[in-house]
Amino acid sequence: MEERSEFFTPLESRLAAQIRARLGELRGTEARVAQVVLDRGGDLVHLSVSDVAALAGTAPSSVVRACQRLGFRGFQELKIAAARHAPAAPAPATDADDPAARALTDTLRAAREALDGITATLGPDDLRAAADLLNDAPRVLLVGTGLSGAVVLDLAYRLRALGLPVDAPADSMTAQLVAAGLPPGAVCLAVSHSGATRSVVDTARAARAAGAEVLTLTSYARSPLTETSTCVLVAGGQDLVFGLETTASRLAHLAAVDALTQTLLALRGPRAEQSLRLAADVCADYVY
Repeated sequence: MEERSEFFTPLESRLAAQIRARLGELRGTEARVAQVVLDRGGDLVHLSVSDVAALAGTAPSSVVRACQRLGFRGFQELKIAAARHAPAAPAPATDADDPAARALTDTLRAAREALDGITATLGPDDLRAAADLLNDAPRVLLVGTGLSGAVVLDLAYRLRALGLPVDAPADSMTAQLVAAGLPPGAVCLAVSHSGATRSVVDTARAARAAGAEVLTLTSYARSPLTETSTCVLVAGGQDLVFGLETTASRLAHLAAVDALTQTLLALRGPRAEQSLRLAADVCADYVY
């Protein structure tokens, strides 16, 4: 599609997140239909199924099938959802000639939409299932590269503070070696925006082959990484402009980490509280 979503009223964050999380499942004409839905945003309510089909270069029947793959009974239900969850009025326009003002506005909008959309793809049951896996694990391996590496570092700190036996190798070769030697019941927690980073996927597969569980934090519900996962936490940001999608997804992933560690804290009870006290004592030595 040549048109970009910035020319139209954006979809409500939760609805947009629900659609983006399933983009990886769609191919060909269905993927084009989903992109039209995202590009047209809230103005979708003014289009017919034939209009969307023409924009996507496909038949109306393909539009209906794409909507069903996205979790709706058909195009009409998708339109109703878009109308019911119309976004709030946009913020006042900034000076389009000022790159700093535009960058700040776009970045904050992407962050808000990523955080607002989390509840569309991540629920309490998902967090409880993930916390149960980690709580019972004799060993936890954390893997993630590139920008996801920052999320892995945050995860490692938080899980260690709760008393979990965590290993977070700095390089992918070491991570694969550790994964191949994980005992049954151990957990490999993989973080990847796309779910398609080769080194992370290969490490997760090695962990599963060793008999360990794989817990994934990602932005897409279907990917090579989720195919090998025991439990998947989906939280991610929109594709706004080049590079910003990973910024938004990283914020969403960090929010998911916060929710997961809070769930673990409640689950582990006194064990976690004792570990937190020890962590606080250590941190106190580094503060003036």
